[in-house]
Formats: sequence, structure tokens, C-alpha cells
Amino acid sequence: MSSKHLLIIGSTLMALAVAFGAFGAHVVQDLLTPERFGVYQTAVQYHFYHALGLLIAGILSLWIRDSKWLKWSGIMMMAGILVFSGSLYVLTLTDSGWLGMITPLGGLVFILGWIFLAIAVFKHHEPA
Repeated sequence: MSSKHLLIIGSTLMALAVAFGAFGAHVVQDLLTPERFGVYQTAVQYHFYHALGLLIAGILSLWIRDSKWLKWSGIMMMAGILVFSGSLYVLTLTDSGWLGMITPLGGLVFILGWIFLAIAVFKHHEPA
């Protein structure tokens, strides 16, 4: 995955996070209990954090070229948004409780994304 792809996907996911946040504040909040709305807000927060993570990976990939670790970091952050935030969005809007069982897998994928980013930076050797 190139820096261009990471930056485009990260920017697009940031725009979606803003849209989901606005949708939550103006539409969803009135439809949900305060507890369920809190779950929705958690989904939006983690969506934001990890879309920013994708942007960080994209910027780093301009400096650390052809890093498989940055590529996998980006893939994990995208997958985490889909699994973690996506499951919470659907859970809160449909009351599908079974989705709560897969949400922690998304959290694990987020953790892997950040670990892979750290490995990419650690393994990078600056030219002398």
C-alpha cells in the first residue's frame, strides 16, 4: 500500500468519521438511550483516532519507503475501523447484541496496527 493510498483512505475515513459524528449528534442521539449513545460515541472516537493513524502511516511512508510494516499497519487500522467501530455502529443502530462479541477483535487489530507502525519506525535505518 503506497503513501498515496494510505493518505487517501485516511482522509476519506476522517471525512466519514466527521459525518458519523454529526449524524450521531443530530439524529441518532434522540433515538438511543444515553448508554447506547455512549457506545455510538465510542465508535466515532475510535474511528477518528485510527483514521488519524492511517494519515500518520501515510506520512511516515513518505519517509520510510516500501515498508511492509507500514503497509500492514494501515491494513490493520482500516480493518479495526471496520470491525471495532463498524460493529458498534451497527450494534447501536439495530440493537444486534451478538455484534458485541466481535468488537474486541477490532480492538486487537487496532493494537496490532500501532505495534506494526512502531516496528516500521524501529526497523528504519537512516542513510549515513
